Amino acid sequence: MGNTDSKLKFRKAVIQLTTKTQPVEATDDAFWDQFWADTSTTVQDVFALVPAAEIRAVREESPSNLATLCYKAVEKLVQAAESGCPSEREKQVVLNCTRILSRILPYIFEDQDWRGFFWSTVPGAGRAGMDEDDEGARPLAESLLLAIADLLFCPDFTVQSHKRGGPDSAEDMQSLDSCEYIWEAGVGFAQSPPLNYIHDLNRTELLRLLLTCFSEAMYLPPSPDGNILNPWVTFFCSTENRHALPLFTSLINVVCAYDPVGYGIPYNHLLFSDYREQLVEQAVQILIVTLEHEGSQPHRAPSPSSMDEQDSAGPDNLFVNYLSRIHREEDYDFVLKGLARLLTNPLTQTYLPNSTKKIQFHQELLVLFWKLCDFNKKFLFFVLKSSDVLDILVPILYYLNDARADQSRVGLMHIGVFILLLLSGERNFGVRLNKPYSLHVPMDIPVFTGTHADLLIVVFHKIITSGHQRLQPLYDCLLTIVVNVSPYLKSLSMVAANKLLHLLEAFSTNWFLFSAAQNHHLVFFLLEAFNNIIQYQFDGNCNLVYAIIRKRSVFHQLANLPTDPASIQKALQRKKKSPDAISRTNSQETVSMEGSRPAVPAEPGTLKASLVAMPGRNQHFLYYSGSQHCSWSTSGRERMARRRLSSASSAATYWNPTPEWVLSWKSKLPLQTIMRLLQVLVPQVEKICIDKGLTDESEILKFLQHGTLVGLLPVPHPILIRKYQANSGTAMWFRTYMWGVVYLRNVDPPIWYDTDVRLFEIQRM
Repeated sequence: MGNTDSKLKFRKAVIQLTTKTQPVEATDDAFWDQFWADTSTTVQDVFALVPAAEIRAVREESPSNLATLCYKAVEKLVQAAESGCPSEREKQVVLNCTRILSRILPYIFEDQDWRGFFWSTVPGAGRAGMDEDDEGARPLAESLLLAIADLLFCPDFTVQSHKRGGPDSAEDMQSLDSCEYIWEAGVGFAQSPPLNYIHDLNRTELLRLLLTCFSEAMYLPPSPDGNILNPWVTFFCSTENRHALPLFTSLINVVCAYDPVGYGIPYNHLLFSDYREQLVEQAVQILIVTLEHEGSQPHRAPSPSSMDEQDSAGPDNLFVNYLSRIHREEDYDFVLKGLARLLTNPLTQTYLPNSTKKIQFHQELLVLFWKLCDFNKKFLFFVLKSSDVLDILVPILYYLNDARADQSRVGLMHIGVFILLLLSGERNFGVRLNKPYSLHVPMDIPVFTGTHADLLIVVFHKIITSGHQRLQPLYDCLLTIVVNVSPYLKSLSMVAANKLLHLLEAFSTNWFLFSAAQNHHLVFFLLEAFNNIIQYQFDGNCNLVYAIIRKRSVFHQLANLPTDPASIQKALQRKKKSPDAISRTNSQETVSMEGSRPAVPAEPGTLKASLVAMPGRNQHFLYYSGSQHCSWSTSGRERMARRRLSSASSAATYWNPTPEWVLSWKSKLPLQTIMRLLQVLVPQVEKICIDKGLTDESEILKFLQHGTLVGLLPVPHPILIRKYQANSGTAMWFRTYMWGVVYLRNVDPPIWYDTDVRLFEIQRM
């Protein structure tokens, strides 16, 4: 009954606020206290009892009352941060103010005229106990952010108290060293404090408010230069925040130490609420959002022992600074193993269906992994130093395969491919792929026996042949990854070899080559991959050599590609009749892995955040390491084909391939190595078949295994690695994607639902 009464009182206060036409004085505590003095409203109650329409009505019709409500709520948090919330009532007031601000802030941000409100000082703030000198008063935003930071290290509220004694011996908040109160052991901190679910819940509420503060970025349209700093993030991650280091450390340690399976009791997630999971989700979202902005001016930052002293001048953003300076091997190991454990969690198979908890925040984890590799090159090299990188690769391939048919998850496909592109730019990644693949991850791909390289190729083939059309801009990236790793692949399986040949067959049909300006690039990539393997790894790759011999007609057709106008037009006519370019035909699909489910499109009604278009790679999306040339492009840059296979594409109607255009790239097709191989080996294989009456391919493979082409092939070409390189376009894409994920994942309560977000559109599938 009491709970219902308190909700009624709270609702009455909201109605009073929306119906009052006269401003309510800031000193009228009896009125304002109704909003936070109550002890039984949950965050869900606050969202239900403060409807969007009423917040907007107050904003338009009684702006001074909305301003006072915000100011008073911040004032309560500032007072609590100073006092340390010694009583239960004060703790409840903090939680209620936190919930109200989380509810209201998005409606402040969606109105351009209100956006500056939190960055202004409140006239007369001194009267209510803040700062007597209006000149020196902090903007409301700064006061709010510093109060949240203090409250995240408040003994007996969000951290374990170190004081022994009664409630009167509360610690002094001003002199408290928060580095002693880091939430979890890990990077730079050895003690693991006892789990306290009340502290976890309180931290989660404060982090939710912090994330809401940072979300002003959602209400600004995408900017072409991508350099707009988020003032909330900039201030919070500056030296003004004395808790920046312990908070950064707490967040990364809480995420990387989390084990969703817990004690391994089947169905334990159905029996107990896991408050730590909610905290981990909020923590990883705060991390990816704060790591999005990198300041430009170097400064000296406080440096703990776990951070690299030599480079203590770094970006203004302390979170980026600290992340970039983690350098101890044991810290890298802790972070990598933690991320791998969490990314692998949704893949785990158990004999009892649904008996283990499956986390849902893998997209945020992938963004965090990306940030780590991007800002801390030593971490990237550590990842590639051992086969631990495969513990990241396998889940990424699982997510790519699983999401390939679902248009609402196109962003997940991009981030997964970007990470693999980044990794493939390093030689060690290709070398690591030779490790045998023995896991039994349930993926609807053909069963094969082979290495992690085979897994990668089989999954990429599946994405290209059975993914949805919006993935076409990624084909260049997928094949770039294959080219980057190809010089190091010691032995491809027959399944993977056939998949690569099937892609070449599909991409080298006349009508496909002529139907868009960039389609021939895909053939160049595949030929380059074959050349790399033949030149550098011939000895172990009899399966690929055999597949090339079997499909030799494809290479002969490419060498004899017609260039006359009549043939070009004839091929394009055929395109109109059969628009489905690449399918499973001839790809020799076999039985899928046990326990796998087919990839499915999004269910009707699924919400999806639209993403800005991925920038073309002519904007330095890739740069080349190794020799500074590219076999088919004088500048070494390619454009991303937007709708390569779409017969409905309007661009296709304007495209007019000419004989000169075909000749310009046909003459550069790198066919010499393969043609020489065929010239030497085909007669030998045919002779053996006739002499010995062979029809069994295993005997031919045995012959190829012991064959050699030493001295018969052209001089090996230099290995060309295409590396990922960021630019303003990719930075903008990441920002859109990241905030889209944050928006869609925060549904209870629905913080931003139905507000006027400008960074992306929300579409219902």
